[in-house]
Amino acid sequence: MWKSVIYKEWLKIRWFLIGFTALGIIGVGYIFLKVQHDITFMEGKNYWYSILFQNLQYFAYLKFLPLAGGLIIGIAQYFPETVNKRIKLAFHLPVRENKMMMIMVLFGAGSLLVSFLLLFVLFVLLSGIFFPSGIILGAITSVLPWFCAGLAAYFFVALVILEPVWKYRFLYSLVGVFFISLFLKTSVTGGYGPVNPVLAVLCLLLSFGVLFPAYRFRKGEM
Repeated sequence: MWKSVIYKEWLKIRWFLIGFTALGIIGVGYIFLKVQHDITFMEGKNYWYSILFQNLQYFAYLKFLPLAGGLIIGIAQYFPETVNKRIKLAFHLPVRENKMMMIMVLFGAGSLLVSFLLLFVLFVLLSGIFFPSGIILGAITSVLPWFCAGLAAYFFVALVILEPVWKYRFLYSLVGVFFISLFLKTSVTGGYGPVNPVLAVLCLLLSFGVLFPAYRFRKGEM
């Protein structure tokens, strides 16, 4: 039963996930092509000085990439469930509805996380070619909230799309925009360090949000 559910979810997102990952790799590659160009143009010591003392963020182009991934995968996975309210079919399977919803969310989020991890590791490895550990650590601290924003966007997309009541959809959308903006605020390199653990926990708690629209679907609310 679970294998069939997971396979169904995979069929919905596979090409979107592969396409996003490929574009993400190209995006990370572009960042470091630009780094190489700037180092050649400015000389290494001047470029490092700009990073250390003028808050130049060589990784800035990465900011909205995870967010785009979360939106794309969320829409690809959950929009088909709204066509003729197909999600109701899942509630007729001999499995508890909450378990069904959570396995869908965990599979989608897990797939997205694998893609994010690949891009993150590639980013760190390429950073190691050009920068010392101190600069890399600051960059890691700064980009982690952006990846969390991608996961948060995925969870909110699931919440909004699966919600059968329009007033709640509107409310979730407003909360989602505000919440995700917390991950994307402009900050000095490494400035998010103290709050990263809190943001990560809040992001994980969002995964349970889909239980609310699932409950309203079972009640037949529209």
